[in-house]
Amino acid sequence: MSKNLEIKKQVVSDIVKKFQDAKSVIVVSFSGLSVENVTALRAQFRANGVDYCVLKNTLVRRALAELNIEGLDDVLNGPSAFAFGMDDAVSPAKVVNDFITKTKTDAIKIKAGLMDGQILDEAQIKELATMPSREVLLARLLGSLQNNIAAFVRVLDAIAKKDSEAAAPAEA
Repeated sequence: MSKNLEIKKQVVSDIVKKFQDAKSVIVVSFSGLSVENVTALRAQFRANGVDYCVLKNTLVRRALAELNIEGLDDVLNGPSAFAFGMDDAVSPAKVVNDFITKTKTDAIKIKAGLMDGQILDEAQIKELATMPSREVLLARLLGSLQNNIAAFVRVLDAIAKKDSEAAAPAEA
């Protein structure tokens, strides 16, 4: 076996591991992006716990075949970069969408995405990007639960005060 083939097999197994560990993956085309923009984009990805890398399409196809994931072959042409959301599923979509919105550039385009084994198109990825983060959703849930409990306690307190007023003797 040639050394080059062994290296490619190792790279494919690394790509398989990345796809397995990621909560979501966004595939983007980045041709025409300036060095400054790429540097800024990579910094945003790092700050949000997203692993961003450029991979060979043929090696990604082999990795996807090993994982029995179909439907991305048609987008794996031309320069492709992959944003792997390791911490949460929303971060890669948010970073890409925010970057496109802020820079108003068409040099980077969303090709497709993958989340929970489902292929996502550009519209679904943009919708995912508008979702609040996990922490915000948990805070909203906690706030809703606290409001209901507080309202229940106020009702019980009002009933107790009403009963105590009714039981107290009237002064003449």
